Amino acid sequence: MAERGRAPGRAQGIAGTWPPRGAAQAGGFAPAGFGIWSNSLEKLREWVKAEAGAGRLLPWVPIAYGTGIALYFAAEREPVLSVATATAIGLCAAAFLLRRRRIFPIAVMIAGIAAGFATSTWRTALVGHAVLARPAYSVSLAGFVETRDIRERTDRFVLRVTAMDTPRVHMKLERVRLSVRKGAAPAVGSFVELKARLQPPLAPLRPGSYDFGRDVFFQGIGASGFVTGAIKTVEPPVEGGLALRYAAFMQDLRDTIDARIRITLDGDKRAIATALLTGRRDAITTPVNDAMFISGLGHVLSISGYHMAVVAGVVFFAIRALLALIPVLTVSFPIKKWAAAAALAAAAFYLLLSGAEVATQRSFYMTAVVLIAVLVDRRALTFRTLALAAMVVLALSPEALVHPSFQMLSA
Repeated sequence: MAERGRAPGRAQGIAGTWPPRGAAQAGGFAPAGFGIWSNSLEKLREWVKAEAGAGRLLPWVPIAYGTGIALYFAAEREPVLSVATATAIGLCAAAFLLRRRRIFPIAVMIAGIAAGFATSTWRTALVGHAVLARPAYSVSLAGFVETRDIRERTDRFVLRVTAMDTPRVHMKLERVRLSVRKGAAPAVGSFVELKARLQPPLAPLRPGSYDFGRDVFFQGIGASGFVTGAIKTVEPPVEGGLALRYAAFMQDLRDTIDARIRITLDGDKRAIATALLTGRRDAITTPVNDAMFISGLGHVLSISGYHMAVVAGVVFFAIRALLALIPVLTVSFPIKKWAAAAALAAAAFYLLLSGAEVATQRSFYMTAVVLIAVLVDRRALTFRTLALAAMVVLALSPEALVHPSFQMLSA
């Protein structure tokens, strides 16, 4: 006969307590504390062992690599390049030799930290250039226009300096960023002569805040300022190079797309369409811009993962659907791989068209890993995708770790 309140044939459970009974004596806390710490350490040891298993260690490598980069930027003085490089090579070699030992995961993490530190040191040495230390007035400059940024109230462009004349500055700057009135910025790729007032790169507004000077340093810019006279376009004395011709071509393409959008749309619709296609957000009105950020949708205007996924996904499924309409191709050829290759090319073009900011680069690398996995018949949607994208971004541009875009995507 079943007991009252219990269903027939049903096992009776006993409610337990935490910590278990007997773990703590009356009036004492030490035994319970030791038991909790012992269980916690054992659980932590199990987690570490699981993460160090086969195929689980790779996502931790970018974390160690980024830690080394963070240590570099937190250093009080510039490290010695040869020492940092030799240490990183030695630790990486030691990790390779210890690949069959139990301490291999620890060796990999230490080697990753050293590699990130050394890469940052190398990057700083490669982009090292002269930086203006004090304001300079009435500076005569001549050079090529590398980039042009059309803003809401003023235009801004970066000038690659070939000639600089000023009596008070005894140095040669490589690049300067200058502001001009709206609509007065010269075309990308042109050679200009002008007079400008230059200022040193902006220092942090308060201790520990964002360092704008560090940002422009890694862009190769040694000073900023504004044009004080007329801009004269002349014939260049030397060739600008392949990179300058590429920059001029991409800028002309953005301008052509923007002009086409102007014919079709108007108002903020045109401005938002231009921002999503070319990355130019200057034409968005202040009320719409404020509404986007107050509502939490401001990040939509910055080309990143969502936009890259939409472009690659639309091209992939459209190409595959069109090829599937031809039975001969469906049966005899790998149309899925053809669609993945077309989507990869479209994503790469979108990356170049948008200006290749940090968030866009990260999104492209993740998309590229997925599409390449389709091409080689491997699993694509794994956590390694994000790890590989982070490693590529940090290896090419270690300074991206302290950039707001990278911090936002990691959050």
